[in-house]
Amino acid sequence: QTPLVESGGGSAQAGASLRLSCVAIDAQYWGECMTWYRQTPGKEREKVASIYTERNLQTLEYFAKGRFWVSRDNTKREVILQMNSLRPEDTAVYFCASAGSCYDSPNLQEYWGRGTQVTVSS
Repeated sequence: QTPLVESGGGSAQAGASLRLSCVAIDAQYWGECMTWYRQTPGKEREKVASIYTERNLQTLEYFAKGRFWVSRDNTKREVILQMNSLRPEDTAVYFCASAGSCYDSPNLQEYWGRGTQVTVSS
């Protein structure tokens, strides 16, 4: 089974909003930090946002600030990426990952989901 399950992707017009969800299927996969990445064909996986599950601390990459928001519900083992004012360049597969800390590098993440496609048209 996939440790983390993403949902909420789809197609949207520029300027619209999408809400992505990531659920850890078991507590062992619910890390100290949950991170969202995105990836487009031929490019490396890019960090979008991260949030500590036991601390009130989250980060957003420069392109996400002012448009995206990350939150979590520990009781549901769920992390949400709220994406507003979507742009065509936000088109990517969005992945959820968990680890013991909020690393930038995807190579340091412990568990992954399979991703959910987001397509934004102009």
